[in-house]
Amino acid sequence: MSVKELNKPRRGRVIVSRHGRPALNRSAGPRLNWEEYRDWWERYEIGSLADDQEVPQSLIDEVEGVDVVLSSARLRAIETAQWATKGREPKPDPVFNEAPLPPPRLKGKAYLPKTWNILARMVWVFGHKLDGESISQARKRAKAAALKMHEAADGKTVYVAAHGWFNRMLRRPMQRLGWVCVRDGGDGYWSYRIYEYRGKS
Repeated sequence: MSVKELNKPRRGRVIVSRHGRPALNRSAGPRLNWEEYRDWWERYEIGSLADDQEVPQSLIDEVEGVDVVLSSARLRAIETAQWATKGREPKPDPVFNEAPLPPPRLKGKAYLPKTWNILARMVWVFGHKLDGESISQARKRAKAAALKMHEAADGKTVYVAAHGWFNRMLRRPMQRLGWVCVRDGGDGYWSYRIYEYRGKS
């Protein structure tokens, strides 16, 4: 083994999960106009997890004994990390927060929150942001988040509890840093992805 190989940073695994099911139900009524939905989203962002659920055993097994536990700064992500690791306190960081969902100003329209979620994500991708974070700003934040995970995984195993859409945004910057997604569990509640470091090509 060469000196260069000996000095090469060793990196562990990175496990990134979506949070569990929130207490605030996006499928429940009543129907809301765009301003009411914006208020609903603000409540959702500060809300906790629903009590009537269990962490999938596969996630518990995967994160058992990890060296570093991180989460977004949102309560639902902090609680997810705590539940999955059986009580360990994560280090919250807003760099992992969900990408915003600014609703389009559709006057006279009223929809369930789940429908507004879809509409808001669609228009956000195409540049709509109201007074919040733009997609280009979120992409820069995803790069910063990937770098934070990359640095934390220097010889260690890292678990991050975060959010559905933002977790998807992490895939490309992680790949550019030399990480390969070896397990993609999708975007549902409690789903998780596993990254392993293969080095930059």
